[in-house]
Amino acid sequence: MPNTPERPRRIRVQRDGPLLVEGPLEVVGEDGEVSVSHRFTVAICTCRRSRDFPWCDTSHRRRCRKPSEKEDKT
Repeated sequence: MPNTPERPRRIRVQRDGPLLVEGPLEVVGEDGEVSVSHRFTVAICTCRRSRDFPWCDTSHRRRCRKPSEKEDKT
């Protein structure tokens, strides 16, 4: 549903995750650079780990490291 004066833009906040914003939208960075997305829902990075900042690329997810063979033998 589009953003109208009767229905404000919705932003969903997730613990340890991005902000989910109803699009389309423009994001203005600290340096004044404008990034545009025309998607229905846009994930905005809040951890600053994304390689595609300000868009979230799921870099915030915790990576589980598998133990190596050396670590298994100790």
